[in-house]
Parts: sequence; C-alpha cells; structure tokens
Amino acid sequence: MGGDPRALKAGDMVEYLGVRYFVRGSLRLREGGFTWSEHLLDADTAEGAKVWISVEEDPDLEVVWWTARDPGGLRPDRRTLTVDGVEYHREEHGTAEYAGEGTTGLGDRGRVEYADYTAPGGRYLSFERFGGAEWEMGTGERVPNGALTIYPGS
Repeated sequence: MGGDPRALKAGDMVEYLGVRYFVRGSLRLREGGFTWSEHLLDADTAEGAKVWISVEEDPDLEVVWWTARDPGGLRPDRRTLTVDGVEYHREEHGTAEYAGEGTTGLGDRGRVEYADYTAPGGRYLSFERFGGAEWEMGTGERVPNGALTIYPGS
C-alpha cells in the first residue's frame, strides 16, 4: 500500500483498482479500548451505491472495501445470513461511539449499533444503525496489500 491507511482522513485521495476516489468524510469509532475508522468515498459505483473503506487493527492491519447494499428486509438477527448465495457467519455485534469529520451525512458525534459477518475468501457483510435509525447494510472485500494508494490532502 502506498501510504498508511491508519492516517487516512477527509480530504485525502485513494486509488484502488485503477480508480481514484476523494475521501468525503471519516468516522472514528470507539468501543471500550478498541478503535477503528470508516471513510466515505465520493466516486459511486455503476449502480450508484455508496462506497467506503474501513481500517482497523485486530491485531493485524485490516483494510476492507465496502459497497452499500439494500438490506431487502434482512436484519442482523441470526448467526448466519445468506446474501447473493454466500453464507456469512456473525463475528461481532455491539455498540460504538463515533466522531465524524468532513461530510458523512451524520452528526459530529453519536452512537452506532453494528453487526459484522464474515465468509470464506475475505468477504464481509456489515450492518450499521446510527442513532437507532434503520439498518444499513454493506458487503465488503479485504483490500490486498499493495492494492491501495493514498494521496494525502492538504
């Protein structure tokens, strides 16, 4: 990876799979002593879905590329969920505090409930509910080392 994803912030630019994306906003999340970040990107997919990157150390650095999906009635109320024929197993469920920077569509501070699922091959499914609103869902894939380049903003 070119640049340190742990230092990524609103105003930076990232390049992934030959496409450059502007980081519109970032969330810094904390649950107890554990912290991670999520970064909303400006370029939309062909389907018009939101895309974002999450960065966490648990204990190794893990960067995941996310695409927003319509939950279509799915809720994180089971240990196993199937999306597009892929079976995901719940790994974590909890509530975190967040602080936002840049443009995220959320307030500067708040709480988020989340449920994270994994599947073989570095695939992920995540649900988030900010401030008790409706569940949002996204599917993700681990970003391979060296596949992401970061261009710091001003």
